[in-house]
Amino acid sequence: MNQPHTVTVKILDKEYQVACPEEQEADLIVSAKYLDKQMRDIRDTGKVIGLERIAVMAALNISYELLQASEQSGTGSAPPEGESVGRLNRKLDDALYQLRQLEIG
Repeated sequence: MNQPHTVTVKILDKEYQVACPEEQEADLIVSAKYLDKQMRDIRDTGKVIGLERIAVMAALNISYELLQASEQSGTGSAPPEGESVGRLNRKLDDALYQLRQLEIG
């Protein structure tokens, strides 16, 4: 059985293995670096404590940015789920799920 292509990304000094098609690896790495920066900025304010809360705040901020960008482009709504943003959102959900499993275990 073929093993899925996995990419190691580092977010807040923790490494995560994320399954990703090879042709999307560069986009995943850029997205992970952006998420890492957002989470570091939130953590560094000192107002939000806890990795899960920081991740949720970062997700809300990124979602807001996405909605603002879609409104400015004239679409008025988020891109269809099949587009790359939807795929990256699912990968983020998977990474957060794996993080929660690591914290529980």
